[in-house]
Amino acid sequence: MSKRIYLSPPHMGGEELTYIHQAFDTNWVSPAGPHIDTFEKELATYNGMEYCAALSSGTAAIHLALIILGIKHGDEVICSTFTFSGSCNPIAYVGAIPVFVDSELETWNMDPVLLEEAILDRIRKGKKPKAIILVHLYGMPAKLNELMAISRKYEIPVIEDAAEALGSTYFGQKAGTFGDFGVYSFNGNKIITTSGGGALVSKNEDWIKRARFLATQARDAAPHYQHSEIGYNYRLSNISAGIGLGQLKVLDDRVRQRRANFDFYQAALSHLPGIAFQPEMSGSFANRWLTTMLIDPSKSGGVTREDIRLALEKENIESRPLWKPMHLQPIFQQFPNYGGGVSEKLFEQGLCLPSGSALKEDELRIMTILILDLLS
Repeated sequence: MSKRIYLSPPHMGGEELTYIHQAFDTNWVSPAGPHIDTFEKELATYNGMEYCAALSSGTAAIHLALIILGIKHGDEVICSTFTFSGSCNPIAYVGAIPVFVDSELETWNMDPVLLEEAILDRIRKGKKPKAIILVHLYGMPAKLNELMAISRKYEIPVIEDAAEALGSTYFGQKAGTFGDFGVYSFNGNKIITTSGGGALVSKNEDWIKRARFLATQARDAAPHYQHSEIGYNYRLSNISAGIGLGQLKVLDDRVRQRRANFDFYQAALSHLPGIAFQPEMSGSFANRWLTTMLIDPSKSGGVTREDIRLALEKENIESRPLWKPMHLQPIFQQFPNYGGGVSEKLFEQGLCLPSGSALKEDELRIMTILILDLLS
């Protein structure tokens, strides 16, 4: 193919330019302006949350959440190992110690049994974890009932990393609204985008006010620039928020389109030996940000996920292995880890397929035919 098919490109809805032009016409082209306020209110309303801070990235949102929770140097923070590094890098920003917990096979997210084992073991070692960062991988809600019950039992706050899960629900409640904080990402590859950006949501107004304060360089209330603590340049710009306002209008459409991609792939490929797709448990509704599948070479005639990735790349089609677990990353190998076998196998066998919401049926058909030919 001459035209490249990307894994998850941006997909504009048509109204974004209206908001961008408004920002230019009114000269609100800074990290302040009416679009930011409106975007925060509309995003909070969509998710059924009271308060929202629009930020420069999901990683910035996690960083601020850790600061607001009072996480300090030497504290321990539990984090999903099967995730993107943006979930756990902020733990290092505050000088804390990541404690990684493996996935379970029913959602590919943090295993509640291992979470409790990790908490109890850290307590025995004299270091009760100060927070839990749990991730909804590829838009699939984790086992929130079990995970949140454990957090309440041990009184450990939860930062819910829903960077990939905007629009997903768990028993009718939006992902990102179960924890003490919820985190979203609007990076260019996400289900909707602000070009680059993120958000922090909470039911605690004081926390969100503090997040906005810290995100704007922690400037004190004074006529001059005065600072009593360290701040960050983490605020979303008014122009980016305008893009977000246009994108929010088509979010539910994008979820339907991504789920339709998944349905197409599953119908075309799930009957093949050695092929499996990320499960969706009863009560969960995934946005299917990325369609992900496993290829077991012991059942697929020796065909591996890398064989499929390279075959697609040869035709100018982008695909990608699943996240390499954080406990296998050179920078994090020395930190505590509980489990590991599930995420390691998922990484070894897993592949993310092109999942853009603008994919056409003939493009989906071409890709599935390529995979079918390889596995037949």
